Amino acid sequence: MRPVRIGLIGDYDAGYAIHQTTCRALEVAGTRVPIKLEYEWIATDTLASSGTGPLEPFDGIWAAPGGPYQSLDGALDGIRWARLSGRPFIAT
Repeated sequence: MRPVRIGLIGDYDAGYAIHQTTCRALEVAGTRVPIKLEYEWIATDTLASSGTGPLEPFDGIWAAPGGPYQSLDGALDGIRWARLSGRPFIAT
């Protein structure tokens, strides 16, 4: 079975507790359902400079907590793309 892939829009900081908790929540969720779950952080400055192409491979998008973002425009572009693409989307 193909894994379900979640793209996290945000600027991961290992020292920020909410980012660690977000990762842990996804890891625990992956053990509770009969699917393989993978996730990857997509930096907002990457979205600002490269466009939303890095979000294409994901089955769902999560606009992660932890602002301010390095690029608010990149975060908003990613959110807009997720909503217009019809991908499942959540923001916290």
